[in-house]
Amino acid sequence: MIRPATAAPAAEAEAFLAAHPGVAFVDLMYTNLAGVARGKRLRRHEVIAAYANGVYLPGSVLVVDITGLDVAESGTIWADGDADRLAWPVARSLALSPWQGDDSATALLAMHELDGTPCALDPRRILRRVLDRFAADGLTPVVACELEFYLIDAARTADGGIQSAPGPDGRRPGHSQVYGLAELDGANGFLRGLWAACDAMGVPAGAAIAEYAPGQFEMTLAHRADALAACDDAVRFKHAAKGCAAARGLAATFMAKPFAERSGSGLHIHVSVDDAAGTNLFAAESLSGTRAMRNAIGGVTAGIADAMAIFAPNANSYRRFRRNSYAPIRAGWGLNNRTVPVRVPAGPPASRRFEHRVGGADANPYLAVAAVLAGLHDGLTRRIEPGPPTKGDGYEDCTGDRLPSDWAYAIERFARSAVLADYLGPAAVDMFATIKRVEHERYSSVVTALDYDWVLRSA
Repeated sequence: MIRPATAAPAAEAEAFLAAHPGVAFVDLMYTNLAGVARGKRLRRHEVIAAYANGVYLPGSVLVVDITGLDVAESGTIWADGDADRLAWPVARSLALSPWQGDDSATALLAMHELDGTPCALDPRRILRRVLDRFAADGLTPVVACELEFYLIDAARTADGGIQSAPGPDGRRPGHSQVYGLAELDGANGFLRGLWAACDAMGVPAGAAIAEYAPGQFEMTLAHRADALAACDDAVRFKHAAKGCAAARGLAATFMAKPFAERSGSGLHIHVSVDDAAGTNLFAAESLSGTRAMRNAIGGVTAGIADAMAIFAPNANSYRRFRRNSYAPIRAGWGLNNRTVPVRVPAGPPASRRFEHRVGGADANPYLAVAAVLAGLHDGLTRRIEPGPPTKGDGYEDCTGDRLPSDWAYAIERFARSAVLADYLGPAAVDMFATIKRVEHERYSSVVTALDYDWVLRSA
């Protein structure tokens, strides 16, 4: 066992436990390729040893699918006897998790091989690999993630469906009141609990809004000149939102399209780039920005189709992409325009940035940001021009290529992407594609009630 230089020191855990004598349990959380939080719950007396020696986890945790089933096709389970890897706590991630009670805390894990090298299949490592390319050029991406989600009943309906959580008066919201303050009042207890949890965890959560559909919300997270930290924020925010909802007998879902007739939930990624002096390369009076920003957007828009399997990682994800849905359906970019996949928002010149609007809330934040930044760096390097911005209704503009709308096609296109293999690593691309192929096969093999409704008597 070789301790990596990036592992959090044991002194960090010692100081935390000394400052919080009531903490009895600590969850160590690892986010795998499927974007699901997995790990261990430790007793207080085990925490210092975990920081000093790491935590052994089976290699299968790296490659289980979204349902938790092994993916034997990965070749990393039976071939090596499901050998352990060594996970190390991430520095400065140990924090209280108040929705679990006053006696609980959570820390993030990063996966390593036994010799101390970072695991090529760890999403944090995959993102770090991309960030290293920026660092070599003296550049720093500044990133923020915005996540949309629904508050729903924790219990499913009798027919297996879901429904919006009731408000304080016991009534369920039946129509959209976008930006409605009364809707925020209705979720006041949950939102206050979520803000308090984020504060306790050091997650920089800001304004909340009632989104475009009843029961749907969005909360902003601060921009970070550390993309890894921004993704850690997103992962911990999702964890806290689900926990705070469960503590109130509800559920927070980040499913991309939980209701067929309502808007989907997205992961919107805001990005700018600082040079070595800390100056924003995109800063300009005009919304069209600088040449560097346009080259960055050129690379990002060129890479969307190849990375669609990351931005839309599940079968349900593709139900989100519909006309007039605020989810894009064609490649392109625009100025202050929410009908295109890459939007340049209004704002002061110094804050000039773009917003990537393709990803669903079900996407793995580390992988989604890695894919966006890979396209951005490729655009800067090769000086890719994005073409003219879309004006007006992006759903009516047919000049941009249609984004992949088929899960199987998106997976295969991703698997063949030379740019993504270069930036994310061939092993990561191959393994993600393998896991998603298996998920697709398993999902497609299920005979559903809709099959019976449509075909049973008509065939």
